[in-house]
Amino acid sequence: MGHDLVGLGEVMLRLAAPPPQRLDQSVALDVQIGGSEANVMAAVARLGLCTAFISALPADHVWGDRTIRELTGHGVDCAGIVRRPGSRMGLYFLEYGAPPRPVRVLYDRRDSALSQLVADEIDWAIAREARMVHLSGITAALGENLKGVLRRACREAHAAGVPISFDVNYRSRLWSAKEARDFLTELLPAVRYLFIGSDDAETVFELTGSPEGVLEGLARVAPTATIALTLGEAGSAVRDDGRVLRPARLYTVTTVDRVGAGDAFAAGFLWRVLQGRSMQEAVDAATALAALKCTIWGDIALVRRGELEELMASTHSEIRR
Repeated sequence: MGHDLVGLGEVMLRLAAPPPQRLDQSVALDVQIGGSEANVMAAVARLGLCTAFISALPADHVWGDRTIRELTGHGVDCAGIVRRPGSRMGLYFLEYGAPPRPVRVLYDRRDSALSQLVADEIDWAIAREARMVHLSGITAALGENLKGVLRRACREAHAAGVPISFDVNYRSRLWSAKEARDFLTELLPAVRYLFIGSDDAETVFELTGSPEGVLEGLARVAPTATIALTLGEAGSAVRDDGRVLRPARLYTVTTVDRVGAGDAFAAGFLWRVLQGRSMQEAVDAATALAALKCTIWGDIALVRRGELEELMASTHSEIRR
């Protein structure tokens, strides 16, 4: 039997300065793992579904071993991860600024194991036998070989009748808006579920205005997709079969760490979809899991199914009319 959800992308070491310190004054950094697609796989696995991750990590390397151990501990099948001798893991450094100073992210991922991955190294049976495949624009931004990997992932999934979930996750440090738009315009017609932030919709696709108008513009790029447009504290707007859904509840959140909230949103949404639940239930689960993630340190939403369902059933929230 295949997995419920298979993700493909890079997992990196996350090195964070203890808030409110700056990176140039910290004498110690908090070490964890993180990466958009891996965050989604871990969160969905913790909610009780079967997930797997396709990536590349250094072989015979303490950090590669730790990454496998931690993802496996969350319930993610790591058999699809290629172990590459003589390579390194990508790093990213985090500095949490107190407003008005923003969160600062510095990447060091040149020549990482994942950046060298090519399509022929991957066991595509993992994707062909899945119920859904989850991809991200971050991976495509890392090089021409990885654009080829994503193209192959889409072909394999499409040929096997496996729906594709895609998070735009635009990173201006990795590629230009035009480069991203050109590549995404090629891939998105095959996507079944699309996640994109309002800022990325404006930067990459030059779409502004009301959420309904932005969603209509995105539907021209991804005509067969259910499109989730995230709106920060205003929640989200989801276009499904011509109708627009909003969260039934919004939550008052004391933010501990908002990094990974978008991945938690996607995880909660896909968890409900894979359970066969309604689109409204998917929107509500996504909203609740993203809120919980903001209260948790680290990239991954360390949330159990019972905790999520308890919050969704609670009355400690703003009810949307």
